[in-house]
Amino acid sequence: EVKLVESGGGLVQPGGSLRLSCATSGFQFSIVYMSWVRQAPGKELEWVSGINSGGDNTTYADSVKGRFTISRDNARSTLYLQLSSLKTEDTAMYYCITRRSLVPGYFPPGQGTQVTVSS
Repeated sequence: EVKLVESGGGLVQPGGSLRLSCATSGFQFSIVYMSWVRQAPGKELEWVSGINSGGDNTTYADSVKGRFTISRDNARSTLYLQLSSLKTEDTAMYYCITRRSLVPGYFPPGQGTQVTVSS
């Protein structure tokens, strides 16, 4: 059974930082492209960042480029997202997924981790 368990979210002030984690099991993590996506209240899912299996090729949405850093630890089957210089518009539920992109009708399988940026 594929499991994706996100953690590390919380309440942070604008300009602050958080590190999200996604612990995985049930598949061969080391050969799978992984992504982070998010959903703000009342909005559609938004792809945030992706990383290839080796961890040496990363991509970011323009809205987070230069502020977020994706990484992975294949030995621990864990995906990370370092969030820095957070803005109020980063407030959302964050999910990790085993896909390169979003398609209509898709919803992440994990429970997500809530990030709230507020003063």
